[in-house]
Amino acid sequence: FGSSSIPVLRAASPAGAGAMSTGKRAPSDFIKQVLGRPVIVKLNNGTDYRGVLACLDGYMNIAMEQTEEYVDGVLKNKYGDTFIRGNNVLYISAQPKQRRA
Repeated sequence: FGSSSIPVLRAASPAGAGAMSTGKRAPSDFIKQVLGRPVIVKLNNGTDYRGVLACLDGYMNIAMEQTEEYVDGVLKNKYGDTFIRGNNVLYISAQPKQRRA
């Protein structure tokens, strides 16, 4: 996610700790940051689902809104609400912001 335009969240250093920050983030920080925002969910079979992340549980079961299904980069379907079982998920990525023409 290095080229993402999403700002990096860093925890404040406790009093007396060194000024140097490691820059490490927990996956839960990323999830909190993208809830309610556009994401790309890649499945183990290569299919992408792009839409707004509505919620996610500890098993990576995902609920999305305004979802589009892409197979081999080609738009195949559009759905209102989508539910994806967590064991099918390869990764979740923040969708890059679209530039307006």
